[in-house]
Amino acid sequence: MTQLQFTLAPDPEDEAREKGRLMFAGPVTFVKGVVAMSGLPPADRLEVCFAGRSNVGKSSLINALTGRKSLARASNTPGRTQEINYFALGETRYMTDLPGYGYAEAPVAVVRKWQELLKAYLSGRQTLRRAFVLIDARHGVKAVDEEILKLLDRSAVTFQCVLTKIDKINRAERMAVIEQVKGALAKHPAAYPELVVTSSEKGEGIETLRAIIATLE
Repeated sequence: MTQLQFTLAPDPEDEAREKGRLMFAGPVTFVKGVVAMSGLPPADRLEVCFAGRSNVGKSSLINALTGRKSLARASNTPGRTQEINYFALGETRYMTDLPGYGYAEAPVAVVRKWQELLKAYLSGRQTLRRAFVLIDARHGVKAVDEEILKLLDRSAVTFQCVLTKIDKINRAERMAVIEQVKGALAKHPAAYPELVVTSSEKGEGIETLRAIIATLE
């Protein structure tokens, strides 16, 4: 079995960069929060989702992508939001924000209900083209991340790893965490072989991620 070679996503070509800019500069609207599969909007367009453990910087990244400071609201209590939040990128894309995982304070019954919804969503949403799994660059892939990666493998959903908060570490730490993440992803058949390195504060990787989402087919 040939093992995939993981690399950093290249800077986008001019055409892809502009396509991404235009998509995220256009209308971006909150559609609804979904707590059950019956509440999903019609599967009439391509869809991407963002997943990540609590405090990984998911809300900040979504806000940086869209250029809107409060589109995705970060909760002061990790794990409080138990909905799949749907955003429309114009008329051609849905972008979903999945609740943070790995929190300890939520009741067991709440966590179980959320896990069941997550499994149903990932395995049953035919228009879901890619999941972006956010990994905190300060910590790399942890055991709690492995659970979602295995679920994505079983659901046959292509996922792409996005390192967040890259500005919080130095160059040597950056190289080390990239190698750690590459090693962890090599075990997962659903992993897309390009990593995106981002900083919501500094803007690093934002254009690349916009271009990737805009050019998915």
